[in-house]
Amino acid sequence: MTDLIVPARFCGPPSSGNGGWSAGAIAALAGDDCPTDHAHPWPTVTVSLLAPPPLDAPMAVGPADDDAPDGGHAGLVASYDGRPVLQARCSHDPLADVEPVHPDDARKAEATYHGLGSHPFPTCFACGTARADGDGLRIFPGRVADQDGLARVAATWTPDPSVADDVPGDGRPRASLPVTWAALDCVGGWAGDLEERLMVLARMSARIDSLPEIGEEHVVVGLGRGREGRKAWTSATLYDADGRVVGTAEHLWVEVDPATFA
Repeated sequence: MTDLIVPARFCGPPSSGNGGWSAGAIAALAGDDCPTDHAHPWPTVTVSLLAPPPLDAPMAVGPADDDAPDGGHAGLVASYDGRPVLQARCSHDPLADVEPVHPDDARKAEATYHGLGSHPFPTCFACGTARADGDGLRIFPGRVADQDGLARVAATWTPDPSVADDVPGDGRPRASLPVTWAALDCVGGWAGDLEERLMVLARMSARIDSLPEIGEEHVVVGLGRGREGRKAWTSATLYDADGRVVGTAEHLWVEVDPATFA
């Protein structure tokens, strides 16, 4: 048994963790038991967010009680105060990359970011407008050309040294795995209909091919994939300065009542 803590810096709403960072943190633990290959050194992991992740509070992490759908590794669950908050398992489902956007177009799109005028969670580590440079990621996605008739948004992002992690590799400083998941998170919500209704992340699957290099400009692209009732499905892909895929994610969002959400 180990503990997982979401530091207050990595909040979404003021009192709970950013969904992508929290999901990436437990994915880093669950991935130890998932198969990998040379092309994808970090396995695809699916994380369900069952409750808002608490900040600065130890969540006990242990094996999930339920069986894996394919009879394989059932994954891990992080619990707080006796109830499950995050559940992660290996995933064998392929994730389709969102088509790339030129950095110039992504920079122009940032000026149209809806969150600049009205943001449900301005404190959000990934996309919050109230976060200073070097504190939050400040990923501000705006609309770009549609992909196959589906809404697409894009923004640039240059990882700050404060999100660097000690990882083996080529010696270049790179962002941590949870931060990489965070960069792939909110862009999906803005590609959906977050500007029209309050939604929170309910499930996220991500395939990480490499970690973002500190100080290098990246482009993150989000795609709206449809909605039904209170649910919305989106995707996101992060590209490096050479146009190579850093990681791809798929999300499930669920609409919540602003008056009762906490």
